[in-house]
Amino acid sequence: MNNDNTSKIPFVWEGANIYFLLTDRFYNGNPSNDVNFNRTKTPGKLRGFEGGDLIGVIKKIDEGYFDQLGINVIWLTPIVEQIHDGVDEGTGLSYGFHGYWARDWTALDPNFGTKEDLANLVKKAHAKGIRIMLDGVINHTGPVTPEDPIWPEDWVRTGVVCDYKSFENTTMCTLVDNLPDVRTESTQEVELPSFLIEKWKNEGRYDKEIASLDTFFKRTKYPRTPKYYIIKWLTDYITEFGIDGYRADTVKHTEEIVWVDFKKECEYAFETWKKNHPSEIVDQNPFYTIAEVYGYEISSGQNYDFGDRKVNYFEHGFNCMINFEFKLDAQNDYEFIFSKYSTKLQNELKGYSVLNYVSSHDDPDPFDAHRNRTFESGTKLLLSPGISQVYYGDESSRSLVIEDTEGDATLRSFMNWDDIESNPETQRILLHWQKLGQFRRNHPAVGAGIHVMISEKPYIFSRSYTNQNYTDEVIIGLDLGIGLKELPVDSIFQNGTKLKDAFSGIETEVQDGKAIIDSEFGLVLLELA
Repeated sequence: MNNDNTSKIPFVWEGANIYFLLTDRFYNGNPSNDVNFNRTKTPGKLRGFEGGDLIGVIKKIDEGYFDQLGINVIWLTPIVEQIHDGVDEGTGLSYGFHGYWARDWTALDPNFGTKEDLANLVKKAHAKGIRIMLDGVINHTGPVTPEDPIWPEDWVRTGVVCDYKSFENTTMCTLVDNLPDVRTESTQEVELPSFLIEKWKNEGRYDKEIASLDTFFKRTKYPRTPKYYIIKWLTDYITEFGIDGYRADTVKHTEEIVWVDFKKECEYAFETWKKNHPSEIVDQNPFYTIAEVYGYEISSGQNYDFGDRKVNYFEHGFNCMINFEFKLDAQNDYEFIFSKYSTKLQNELKGYSVLNYVSSHDDPDPFDAHRNRTFESGTKLLLSPGISQVYYGDESSRSLVIEDTEGDATLRSFMNWDDIESNPETQRILLHWQKLGQFRRNHPAVGAGIHVMISEKPYIFSRSYTNQNYTDEVIIGLDLGIGLKELPVDSIFQNGTKLKDAFSGIETEVQDGKAIIDSEFGLVLLELA
């Protein structure tokens, strides 16, 4: 296979390399949108808006930053309009910079940008073979503030805080005080909140929004209950912009049937978009959904256990689950991780996948919190079966320990572009992540293939992926030492086959069933030259 022509490589979600970023913390492409809705109070450390926006993400797409990292999906935190004011959670004032405090699901928050920016971002990403995944919240609205009214009582509940001891005490409750919980279980039809009607009228789009809602409810025959309004608002972004996937937030805090309907409407919206934009279709992959069921672990297979009942979210609207166990598994050696994950994904989870990560925006206990093992983090994450989630700054050793922050603010500092520009050690780390990421992107076998150990010491293994008439096979060696390396490759490559080590760029030909590479790296990534 000619690797210069990456367009021939099919995109396989199960082996994707996803870049997850907080829109507000990545890159400030448009300083003129940094303050909106009079958000001028002084927030707690890293709890206010810092200026990152969609135009910033576009600039980095244009610069080829994601290409060089081998990224083929970008997941953005929610970009819908947030509450206008902030709340004091005992950590100083917090604004909705993270995007999880929706006020109006039908509008973009001007701090993040405009719908034109979003359209532009999707087009530019697609042109480079990168998919866009949005983050959807159906479980709750934003907190109540003097500027942000509470949604009507038939829309939300307040008061009972979840204790997680049962299914009901995880779903029919609020996550924290003052985070109104959407009555997703409600079968009662509801009217739009008066503040939203007034807002849409002021913005001159009331008639358009009502007509669009009428069309949706007429087509689907759904009752006008809270969950269906929100499902409609979220799937509109697919119909309008051609979004490729959704990561769903706080999935275990609603009844699982919510997500079955959500997936159904996502798929309908995606097909509609494709019909209306035949020349812009990237490929024939269906719409993809990833569930955040906090605490789900790959070891538990398809089920999540609430204590009093188990739920299979793969059968309720999801292709993939975030795997909260990878950071623990990553403390083990390569073979332990790779064989465990290959076995799980090729058997019990066949047809689905898990999303692995070493750090995240709200996991207080990441792998390598002090960034002492960033090379190892990259190797383990990017070469593990399953989908890899590169959290912004994993690849540049962005600090996860920021002084004077409270709670998860420490995980959410601004992207460390200065280090990337001027620090040689950061550049070395980034190069490592880039080489591995590009190899993963160029080879679906890495994340979606079958893992076979060839040799324990030195550690060498193969990955093979077949789908209809497409086959992809690679051989990887780790911790091989500097200098001359002999890799037994006859299980995959015949004598006379020309191979290239994607890590060093060195080419070789298979002789006597071996590939010989003389490089300054202990790592070899063998592919067809």
